[in-house]
Amino acid sequence: MSAGPNGQARLLEAILFASAEPLSEKALAERLPDGADVRGLLDQLKAHYAERGVNLVRAGSNWAFRTAPDLGALLSRQVESSRRLSRAAVETLAIIAYHQPVTRAEIEEIRGVGMSKGTLDVLFEAGWIRPKGRRRTPGRPVTWGTTDSFLDHFGLESLSDLPGIDELKAAGLLDTRPAIEAFGSGGGDDADAPAVEPLDPDGG
Repeated sequence: MSAGPNGQARLLEAILFASAEPLSEKALAERLPDGADVRGLLDQLKAHYAERGVNLVRAGSNWAFRTAPDLGALLSRQVESSRRLSRAAVETLAIIAYHQPVTRAEIEEIRGVGMSKGTLDVLFEAGWIRPKGRRRTPGRPVTWGTTDSFLDHFGLESLSDLPGIDELKAAGLLDTRPAIEAFGSGGGDDADAPAVEPLDPDGG
């Protein structure tokens, strides 16, 4: 195989097609010749497939081939989810997506009702959320955020592509501060906002 850009693009194309999961640029670079311009090759492939039946798409830091959006309704095959999300899970996922990093208590505050532990478990097992760190507040509660798998599943390149986010902010329905601040009386100074620290390696 040629070691030039065309040969590298073909190799990159084959790697992406053969992978069952989206791949990060770092993972792709490890499989390409030293010095390969991974981002340039990805952009080249993305443009090449832009008008085809499959598109090369980015979800967070990962890349994968996906069916072109306009062909979805024409495909006869229907894929059924092995586990249908409950209303509580859907609402929880939306809150995490728009308010992350957010704690369980903050999610319950926003929803106005308590939440079973199983709700977070379902979303975690699906690979759509993950622990982001701990609040530097009493009890050091774990905060949650979405994953690249969440972006990939819902066809988003980044969180800025969430539907209606700008409109929600403009209408004042989406607080841009960390959720814990939004619940404090009087708002307080940003300098006093509880920080988030990374989780310990042992999860302590």
